[in-house]
Amino acid sequence: MFTGLVDDIGVIEQVSRTDAGREFRVQCRYDDLLDGESIALDGVCLTVREHGLHWFTVAAVVTTLERTALAAWTQGRRVNLERAMRPSDRLGGHLVQGHVDGVGKITSMRKQDDAWIILVRVPPAVAALLVPQGSICVDGISLTVNDLPEPGVLGLSIIEYTWRHTTLVDRLRGDEVHLECDVIGKFVQHLFTPYLNALPSSGAALSPQTLGTALGLFRSMGN
Repeated sequence: MFTGLVDDIGVIEQVSRTDAGREFRVQCRYDDLLDGESIALDGVCLTVREHGLHWFTVAAVVTTLERTALAAWTQGRRVNLERAMRPSDRLGGHLVQGHVDGVGKITSMRKQDDAWIILVRVPPAVAALLVPQGSICVDGISLTVNDLPEPGVLGLSIIEYTWRHTTLVDRLRGDEVHLECDVIGKFVQHLFTPYLNALPSSGAALSPQTLGTALGLFRSMGN
């Protein structure tokens, strides 16, 4: 589990193909990593395979490569890093699992007063879970949904501190970014989908039994 607060910016020193999958050796500031610990690279939760003073390796299997943009990563790329949170840590961002829900594409970047405004085209599955002022993880960064200017487009407003301390400063129009939706929203969507699917196509109201079950489920989530 992560919080979406970038702890370091690593640099990919080497990319190779091994029995474990596509392997990345990453330069970092850490000197106390442990074998098998989880670490997020641009929002993708991976496992530390080997490590030394200020470096570590991770590997991405075929499934991970298919669901992310890691297949295009090359030597010299800078990546946002975050180690897994401890139970005693402050939750400064929001709950992040490191499980990418989709890959978005930056369509616009512009400076507006003291912030950078970024627009991202997102897949339908991600768009369905976005709400204004809700949480979204972009390349491992906990951010707020600034606005939804049109269907399938996510608007972000990046403060100067985040701009300087993450790899967003490296991004360009057309670049791909990893997206992870708020896990609470995903559970709510999963739990309510059967009841939404029960709505008649004519637009008639839900039956009292179905509506009662849905309301009971909603109340139980608050207890």
